[in-house]
Amino acid sequence: MCGIVGYIGKRDAAPILMEGLHRLEYRGYDSAGIAVARAGELRVAKCKGRVRDLEKILPDRFKGSPGIAHTRWATHGEPSDRNAHPHCDSANRIAVIHNGIIENATALRRRLAAEGIVFRSETDTEVLAHLIAKMPHDSLEGAVRAALQMVVGAYGLAVLDATRPNALVVARNGSPVVLGIGDREMFVASDPSALVRHTQSVVHLDDGEVAVLRADGFETSTLEGDPTAKTASTIAWTDDAFDKLDFDHFMRKEIAEQPDAARRTLSGRLEPRFQTAHLGGLALDARELLEVRRIKILGCGSACISATMGAHLIEQLARLPAHAEPASEFRYRNPVIEPDTLYIAVSQSGETFDTLAAVQEVKRKGGRVLGIVNVVGSTIARECGRGIYLHAGPEVSVVSTKTFTCTVMAFALLALHLGRIRDLSTAHGGRLLKALSELPVQIESILARDAEIAELARQLLACEHAYFIGRAAGYAVAMEGALKLKEVSYLHAEAYPASELKHGPLALITPQTPTIVVMPRDDLFTKNISTVEEIRARGGPILAITHAGDLPVSVEGRFDVPRSEPELDPILLNIPLQLLAYHVALQKGRDIDKPRNLAKSVTVE
Repeated sequence: MCGIVGYIGKRDAAPILMEGLHRLEYRGYDSAGIAVARAGELRVAKCKGRVRDLEKILPDRFKGSPGIAHTRWATHGEPSDRNAHPHCDSANRIAVIHNGIIENATALRRRLAAEGIVFRSETDTEVLAHLIAKMPHDSLEGAVRAALQMVVGAYGLAVLDATRPNALVVARNGSPVVLGIGDREMFVASDPSALVRHTQSVVHLDDGEVAVLRADGFETSTLEGDPTAKTASTIAWTDDAFDKLDFDHFMRKEIAEQPDAARRTLSGRLEPRFQTAHLGGLALDARELLEVRRIKILGCGSACISATMGAHLIEQLARLPAHAEPASEFRYRNPVIEPDTLYIAVSQSGETFDTLAAVQEVKRKGGRVLGIVNVVGSTIARECGRGIYLHAGPEVSVVSTKTFTCTVMAFALLALHLGRIRDLSTAHGGRLLKALSELPVQIESILARDAEIAELARQLLACEHAYFIGRAAGYAVAMEGALKLKEVSYLHAEAYPASELKHGPLALITPQTPTIVVMPRDDLFTKNISTVEEIRARGGPILAITHAGDLPVSVEGRFDVPRSEPELDPILLNIPLQLLAYHVALQKGRDIDKPRNLAKSVTVE
């Protein structure tokens, strides 16, 4: 949510900043703006809408350096030109861009208004600009520190003073900030994707840190001013990874990348000698893992659904009680943290605020927590200190596809590892290793039948509601399918356990409400057939996601996926539902990579 990018160096800032904003569009936003310093003056342009709308109003000779730019996702104040960032002080000397929420903004605003400050926006961020301008400090760094001492809340921010253009000051508390190190130039962003074209060397700020950026380097310290030592890391992703190439949308590209992403997740982790998985990042030996009596998995959105699948896999293969729950609710119920419970935090970006807060709650109470994340060096990865990296590659589209698939595969590896430590036999271990190694090719075979899914999608265009059902792990597949469809096509979709249909949801079935049934040919297949019969008796259309073979009921459409082992079938059953959501959205003319009201990385509560 929101995006920050900044530059200081000898080049004109505007082209670099605008390119960075384009790179950050996937995070979700409703307005954009830019500010540069030139000859002691601040030049600002901002507007509601997309980055392309900002480009249209940008003057031809918008030159200057340093500069900062921002994409905003509205929290305080509606999306509008005046609420767009950057925000400035009364003298138009200080410019601030900010991700996060200032919780005591109302009290600070009243105090500043009583002192004669006239506000030009409804945002909490403008309060920061006025506070910084009022601080009696000789340096911009000192003024920012003094202002932040008065602030309560989350922030990732960058500050520019047009009269002191030799430095940018940035700070972090709960919202990601990454420094990019160039050749006698420095960059700052909320996400490494904005930096990869210019540098691969980055430094991640920690909460409570302030950094001063100059063209020839940077200094970091605590909010109180004590120096901190930072070590640069290298971004593994290349600039090409953030391009759509020949695809019309990032979502479609990332669906197509799943076979290779799956291979990377598996690479080096299949151990045929002992018919198990090798997961060195866990940093827990067999004795410690044997002491674990239950597992709780925390995530938000698709990460929470993948956690549900993961819990099912762990219970099946390791015979350990496992449970998934939304990280956003976890810490508010004052959870009991047990010493024999292993907690797992799941986040594609590694920056999801609610999940990070849950991790910190577990650690505060003495619990053990692992991370399953995609972004190396992200906050959750560093906070956990151990876990599994997905290595899925960057995911730009707001909706999660390849990282969801790779997360479930990571859970399969973890479940296999835990199972083999306990009582899963070598025969069963070997069976699963073989099935895991075959998944990338099986995913390719599904993707090759894209036209079949596009045809099925046509059957959903005229309806206003759709229902997804499944049993056991198939219910989690149904939840993810419904979430994808509603996220990207705006068609109302709900998922229910198939066994619950007769306990209420059956009242919703009509000839105008299609039901997508996830029905693998497992030991629950006949029960799924019975549920389909109940829907058919009420005239409900059926689309079946199943395996090859005769169906003893008539359906309006079906798609057969290749068979894997029963524990891994859900991974393959989910792929056609990703394509189904994509094609419904495409045929409805939606903005597929930027669904309304949503953001890729949710960094506020």
